[in-house]
Amino acid sequence: MLTATVCVALSAAGLAIAMLTAYRRRYLAAVRTAAFALLPVGLYMTGLVTLGRKVGTATGSWAADLVFKPTVWLGFGVLAVSVVLYTVTRFAAGRDGGSRRERKAAAAAAGAPAVAPGASQPSLPTGRKPAAKSKAAADGGLSDFSDIEEILKRRGI
Repeated sequence: MLTATVCVALSAAGLAIAMLTAYRRRYLAAVRTAAFALLPVGLYMTGLVTLGRKVGTATGSWAADLVFKPTVWLGFGVLAVSVVLYTVTRFAAGRDGGSRRERKAAAAAAGAPAVAPGASQPSLPTGRKPAAKSKAAADGGLSDFSDIEEILKRRGI
């Protein structure tokens, strides 16, 4: 009952201030003040004031237990050890080579041959002829555009 009285009194005071602000022709500020003035009554009617009081009481008793009970401190120690162990395992997994799936993929790639079994020598890139390369080297670098000239001749340009 006392909570309802306090909330209604706060709202009434806020609405009175809003009326004075509106009398001074500051309507935007008056509406804003009225909006804030209606909050205490709305919070009381929805039961959030009572909920806030219960949360505050529970938080206060927990804080008192935190200071005076050693089991609470041991609980924080257990939580800290848990976080440290989790962090260490995450870093260790990163050094190991990643996850299990990544290790399986790396093992499968290591077993595959690097060169095709039937290849006896490396293949030349397509479109180049060894004679044109030696011709450019024989010119002493003067015909650096021999490849371009060859392409243009093939296209008829």
